[in-house]
Amino acid sequence: MGLTGARWRKSSRSSGNGGACVEVADNLSGVVLVRDSKDRDGGMLAFGPAAWKAFVAQVAERP
Repeated sequence: MGLTGARWRKSSRSSGNGGACVEVADNLSGVVLVRDSKDRDGGMLAFGPAAWKAFVAQVAERP
């Protein structure tokens, strides 16, 4: 899987004070990547597009 073209963006739900920040790269074919913006070299999670869509839908339903 070639990840060099990943374009990372910070979640709109991340706090602006350097707290809990998550970055997502959803521009690659067949995979969505998630990482901690405070530890960019610490690893990432990889989701298939359907799994990512289901996760986001579940999170969006929560208050």
